Amino acid sequence: MSARLEISWDVPAVPGAEDMLQKIAAVCVEAEGISLPVYAQVRVTGDEEIRQINREYRATDRATDVLSFPSTNVTPRRTLGQCEKKLLAERDETGLCFLGDIILSLPRAREQAAEYGHSLQRELGYLTAHALFHLMGYDHMTDQDKERMRAMEEKALNRAGIGRVTDDELIAMAKDALTYSYSPYSHFRVGAALLSKDGRVFKGCNIENGSYGATNCAERTALFKAVSEGAREFTVIAIAAEKSMPWPCGICRQALNEFAPDLRVIVACGDERAEATLPDLLPHGFGPKQGTLDFLAKE
Repeated sequence: MSARLEISWDVPAVPGAEDMLQKIAAVCVEAEGISLPVYAQVRVTGDEEIRQINREYRATDRATDVLSFPSTNVTPRRTLGQCEKKLLAERDETGLCFLGDIILSLPRAREQAAEYGHSLQRELGYLTAHALFHLMGYDHMTDQDKERMRAMEEKALNRAGIGRVTDDELIAMAKDALTYSYSPYSHFRVGAALLSKDGRVFKGCNIENGSYGATNCAERTALFKAVSEGAREFTVIAIAAEKSMPWPCGICRQALNEFAPDLRVIVACGDERAEATLPDLLPHGFGPKQGTLDFLAKE
């Protein structure tokens, strides 16, 4: 693992949270493009403890949901060589590079999870991702900075499967979409739900034709619907069927690669599910985002 969290609990631990937070750390560092092994310290505490830390370090007499204290001053998305050179200065006897400290308030996380209508684990995951990107140099002082940081948070949360739309919700949408399948020839109903980077979900089903070459798969139905409505960037697709695991065909893999070469692909059949990335399914992809079509660029 390229990233690790050292987690301590001043309050009773939340079951399953530690594994989820470790996954969050890995996807945040991956999303930022840092290849060095790094770690951060996370302390999960109560309102009074985080209020005291705010008073001591920020001259603010109130409890907040999360605090982050970077170990070094790095700039996000700067040349990785420069960024990693600074991180190397923090390498300790463990051989890892120290990003900094994170303090989370569990009571505040519970309140916000209830307020926003999602799970406590999702809220803890978001707060951890938010703090980790602070440790990697992101901030939200201006609207532009806030938009950039929020995009990275959503990218990481979606990769971890706890974005604004969860994997379970996306699979449920795909299963709903398959009920509209037009498949009088194969009798193999498929549904797909495609999540765009801006949070919209586009559903599609397979639509067959007496001239079988005119048949359209569920994945492409969802993709073409999305592109026709202005979406161009996507994070994950769920594909559901009733008889077997519906891995996308070669044409669908290529169509998806045009817009989302790093797409997560989830397939489901009944209670069974599996996951891969599009590069797993389409190695050595050919498309504009791989630079393989640069010869078409005009002077």
